[in-house]
Formats: sequence, structure tokens, C-alpha cells
Amino acid sequence: MSDAEVDLVNRDPNNLNDHVKVAFEDVLAEPEGAHSIDCVWKLSYKCFNCSKGICYNILTILCGIPLAFCWGCEFAMITFEHVWQITPCLRIYAIECGAMKKFFSTCLQCCLGPIMETCGLCFSNIVVKNS
Repeated sequence: MSDAEVDLVNRDPNNLNDHVKVAFEDVLAEPEGAHSIDCVWKLSYKCFNCSKGICYNILTILCGIPLAFCWGCEFAMITFEHVWQITPCLRIYAIECGAMKKFFSTCLQCCLGPIMETCGLCFSNIVVKNS
């Protein structure tokens, strides 16, 4: 994905981080009857949002690119593991289980099938009458 394809407006299109959308109103609230002075409430609002924004920007500047690199490597390793190890192993397992299914199915049809069919014929002649 090139820079031209990066959506700079909607940076969470799949809503992966809805759980961390925190606004001032989600953290601080004064109940009825316990209100601070209006200027304190307004300055607290500005201080909260400003400090949250500055701190987040500093952390992203210091850690964002290295963490993006680490997560890119992690997902590359997971993709490699699935493509070159897990999926081929699952395919082998499915093939082997398919062969075992045919083997056991044939054994059951050859050995147990005639016995069950005979038992069915014997028991089919039983008639129960309620009196």
C-alpha cells in the first residue's frame, strides 16, 4: 500500500479500537449538586484533551514506527508459518484421514454389514401385539 492509498481521515475503518475511544465525558463527570466552578470545568476539559493529544503524539513519534516494524515482522512470520507449515500439515492430515475413513468404512461394510443385515432380517419377523 502506497502513501496515496492510505486513508488519513478514517484511520480505523474496521472499528478495531472502538473500545479505546475515550472522551472527557467518558472519564470525568460531576453529578448534580456537585459542580465545580465553570472556569475549572472548562480548563479541565481543555487540559485533559490537550495532554491526551500531546502524550499520544509523543508516544507515536517515539514508538509508532518501531512498533509498526515489529508488528509487520510478526504478521509476516505468522503468514510464513501458515503458508509453509500449518496449511501443508493440515492438507496432509486431511488426506491421511480421508484414506483412513475409506479403510474403516470398507472394513465395517465387509465385516459388520452382513452381520447387521442378518440381525435385521431375523428381528424383522417379530410381531408385537398389544392385548
